[in-house]
Amino acid sequence: MRRTHLSRSALAAIPAAAGLLLSAAPAQAAAPLPLTAVVDRATTTPGGSFTLAVTLTNPYDTPIQFVYQSVQPTYPTTLEPGLKFTATACGTQTNGCSENVHGGIARYNVPLAPGASSSFSVTFTVAKDSACGPSTRIDLYTYLYYEYNAGLSNNSGIVNIPGTQVPCA
Repeated sequence: MRRTHLSRSALAAIPAAAGLLLSAAPAQAAAPLPLTAVVDRATTTPGGSFTLAVTLTNPYDTPIQFVYQSVQPTYPTTLEPGLKFTATACGTQTNGCSENVHGGIARYNVPLAPGASSSFSVTFTVAKDSACGPSTRIDLYTYLYYEYNAGLSNNSGIVNIPGTQVPCA
């Protein structure tokens, strides 16, 4: 059986195509989130409170024009039996918080100019009858999504935030 010129060309092209696919550059990961978070107390006894402050800084040369951010307890925190806490105050340098999500959703005043920063704070109160102990902790995470470059670019991700230990008084 005789091979045609077309089938020989196709066979010769397979290694070349495979080489191009294998040499392709990997996709770039999104830039790290320009976010810092600080909790004002390492420990909080039942009946006490602590404040989480999160600061977003615009590292781009265009304004950040849309921001969505939520603060939630981590999964291990939700599994702590008898641990009770709630967000009791929300917002500094923001357009407030939504009441429909535990910990609130920051609604930043946008646009956020290049190089500018804006902070969001949430105060949590631990119930007086809350569980406590040497390994009882309230840890949080924040999900952040924002758009910049006239909406053509965005970045998002989750940042774990060490919270506060809840020792017994």
